[in-house]
Amino acid sequence: MESFSEMVPFPLLTTPIESNYRACTIPYRFPSDNPRKATPTEISWIDLFLNSVPSFRERAASDTTVVDAPAKAEKFAQRYTEILEDLKKDPESHGGPPDCVLLCRIREQILRELGFRDIFKKVKDEENAKAISLFEDVVRLNDAIEDVNKRVENLVKGIFAGNIFDLGSAQLAEVFARDGMSFLASCQNLVPRPWVIDDLDTFQLNWSRKSWKRAVIFVDNSGADIILGILPFARELLRRGTQVVLAANDLPSINDVTYSELLEIISKLKDENGQLIGVDTSNLLIANSGNDLPVIDLARVSQELAYLASDADLVVLEGMGRGIETNLYAQFRCDSLKIGMVKHPEVAQFLGGRLYDCVIKYN
Repeated sequence: MESFSEMVPFPLLTTPIESNYRACTIPYRFPSDNPRKATPTEISWIDLFLNSVPSFRERAASDTTVVDAPAKAEKFAQRYTEILEDLKKDPESHGGPPDCVLLCRIREQILRELGFRDIFKKVKDEENAKAISLFEDVVRLNDAIEDVNKRVENLVKGIFAGNIFDLGSAQLAEVFARDGMSFLASCQNLVPRPWVIDDLDTFQLNWSRKSWKRAVIFVDNSGADIILGILPFARELLRRGTQVVLAANDLPSINDVTYSELLEIISKLKDENGQLIGVDTSNLLIANSGNDLPVIDLARVSQELAYLASDADLVVLEGMGRGIETNLYAQFRCDSLKIGMVKHPEVAQFLGGRLYDCVIKYN
């Protein structure tokens, strides 16, 4: 389904868009702060985005689809750095005061203006191919777990392990470039429970008690995240009779999976009968969320997604960008699950947890 151009509020938010809903979880400033002076929180987050500039410049410089990519990548780095420094001096410049949505949006706008459409395309394709080759093994391991609670825990841990593949984190981008990542090792090496927000027990209990009719899952990264984390989870919901809507980005942003890429991934994973390893996929829908950032403001989603979500009884926001940095405290008229790994020290500090800690918040 193609996204419509006009964006609308996500229909399952309980808080009216015009009053209390705020996408960004971490308050960078308060009404009492001087509007002309950057707060310590704003400065620390601007520095976080500054630290990611070299890895973005490197990716852009190696983009063979763009003519004169190295020079344009340098221009991107200079322009984005200048804007970030401007925001430190005057937080109301460039459409501020800054928050995670604005800082992401400015970065994407500069890349697109310079002709960079998808600087992570090559690494996404490589990671998708690797993850597709492992999909069946991961699913068989899940299916072999007879105890429902243990199977749900294994699926949740798979989502966390897959979510490590995040090239928006400067530290992880460096680790990934050097060592690559092993999905099964990541599953085994998660920080021990209790996690910083840990509603796993409550979620397991409700998984056994409830039969959700329709679930909307906002997906995050390509590779292991979508293929080895989210799709086994979605397949398990399908087995239970739940209709599943996977909502993916309209345009590329970092290594997030896009709507068109997700359609391609699903087609490669289905067998000749249209099944995902023995599970019928007629109740699996792929939606274009209309989003073009690694975070999401639910005040603006595609009409298509709003239509499909209107009668859902479970909303899942997966990944640090969609479920932690934005929308951690968003309230819905149905059950909701925010799930992801903490990959920025600033987020860990705000939550009172550890770097690479896990968040599973169920309401």
